Amino acid sequence: MNLPLTRVLILCGGESPEHEISLLSSQSVIKVLDREQHVPWVVGIQKTGEWQWFSEPLDFVHNAQDPKRIRLKETGIPTVLGLTAKGPALLRLDNGQIITHIDLAFPILHGPFGEDGTVQGLLKMMHVPFVGASVLGTAIGMDKAVMKRLLRDAGIPTADFRVLMRQDTIEVKKLASELGFPMFVKPANMGSSVGIAKIPDESCFHKYVEEAFQFDHKILLEKAIQGRELECAVLGNEDPIVSLPGEIVPVGHEFYSYEAKYLDDDGAELHIPAPLEQNQVKALQKMAIDAYQALECEGMARVDLFMDNHGRCYLNEINTIPGFTKISMYPKLWEISGIPYAKLVDRLLVLAQARAKREAQLTRNRFL
Repeated sequence: MNLPLTRVLILCGGESPEHEISLLSSQSVIKVLDREQHVPWVVGIQKTGEWQWFSEPLDFVHNAQDPKRIRLKETGIPTVLGLTAKGPALLRLDNGQIITHIDLAFPILHGPFGEDGTVQGLLKMMHVPFVGASVLGTAIGMDKAVMKRLLRDAGIPTADFRVLMRQDTIEVKKLASELGFPMFVKPANMGSSVGIAKIPDESCFHKYVEEAFQFDHKILLEKAIQGRELECAVLGNEDPIVSLPGEIVPVGHEFYSYEAKYLDDDGAELHIPAPLEQNQVKALQKMAIDAYQALECEGMARVDLFMDNHGRCYLNEINTIPGFTKISMYPKLWEISGIPYAKLVDRLLVLAQARAKREAQLTRNRFL
């Protein structure tokens, strides 16, 4: 007997500056989805926030492979997610008719309004199981200031940092004495290195700080770690597993910036796996798992780490919805660790269903 296909809601696009990367990632996921088990229902979120359903899951963007020019097509039907008597469903905005019921969601949304707990909260309210960390884990993963405080409290080494709000008085010389130059400035709630700059000295301090404040009202100033930039991929709920580490070596860029990641084809060398001693691999993997669990992650995360010139390891940050293009580090790390891309996507859907089943056992109302 053929089992009914799982209806998977693919959420992509979004209102953040990482809109284009989301569109690139979502195409890759849709292409490998096992059509004997799952049927994709694509909803692209425009930069204005409007949700649109696209009936052709492999034909919903212009300039499909160009990270500078990719955009959603104009053929989408305005839609909303609603909870009906028969469960969660996509509804046409113009007439309220049901487009399809939904069994599962894969939010491939990077940055604010997608990777910060907002969409995850909506999906929970609509009773839709979804891939990735839940509300708290995504919110923590998005906010670098909160994340680094929790890492520090958990005893996980991280680069020394200071948090600034827009209204704060900035004492440059005091910050320089505490963190030294060069230092990094980062918007607290942003990904893909958007708004991040390496500040070489006091002369351009205010310029880069103001640029970071364009993306968030809270920013981090962070001590620069001289050494190697490494990444591990983590997968799982209660008992996560971790990949072999990979290494990023920027080429022609001071650090792994947005331009180096997505706009410059030769912007970085990726060493997968990273050339490391076995004891170094184990130390990085343990740190990745410890951070994943300390920050309430589930499903998946890419963990970014540093190793300084003395071999000391530091946790940089955690990304709860990492890039999912075929050349992105998260799937490539799992490929070298024994889980091909298509199987990785399938395992993530299984993990989402397992968590939903676990949560369904909780008592919601004592008097029903």
